[in-house]
Amino acid sequence: MQKIFLLSLTCLLFTFSAIAQKENAQNLTAKGLEHFERREYKEALSSFNKAIEADSLYAQAFFMRGNTKKMFEDQHGAMKDLNLAIDINPKFSEAYFERGNIKSVLQDYYGAIDDYTKTINLNANHVEALLKRGQAKHQLEAYEDAINDCTKILTINPRNIDAYFLRGILRIEHGQADKGCLDLSKAGEMGDLKAYEMIRDKCNQRLATGRP
Repeated sequence: MQKIFLLSLTCLLFTFSAIAQKENAQNLTAKGLEHFERREYKEALSSFNKAIEADSLYAQAFFMRGNTKKMFEDQHGAMKDLNLAIDINPKFSEAYFERGNIKSVLQDYYGAIDDYTKTINLNANHVEALLKRGQAKHQLEAYEDAINDCTKILTINPRNIDAYFLRGILRIEHGQADKGCLDLSKAGEMGDLKAYEMIRDKCNQRLATGRP
């Protein structure tokens, strides 16, 4: 009976210890986030390191440490932390998204598209992931797929300027100049001044030269 009691007590103490470690990690991560938002990146990194020491299975701490390493242009270090966050929580949509951003910076467009797709599979209304995936597909000249991503964004948010701008460029490059120029016009109408520069360069010149 005494052995059972001691075993139960040990399990209880272990549970309390695990809960305390997790709470400590959460508090340290919250503190690190405050530093991060104030652009105090060294202090943020220190807090996230301590959070991970407190709980090596706290995915949010790895995620935020990865984002902080990006501020130091440590892309590979950031990717390692995002990998760990995903290993701990395979449904961590924002970790896939940020890893996709790193891959885009490193010009690994196929890998970026894969991560953005995983983000979208977990969150179908993730507009930023759809836009970034469209941009990556643009780099690979996968025009129709990229146009479809822009159209999906506009289904979610009909006033997304970036989607109109990107779809306009894609359509022009894909031989759909009339539709593309109308998209650029819509982006300009909504406040994107770059769209009017593109209209002058891509649309008005075609009209003047008679090109399709």
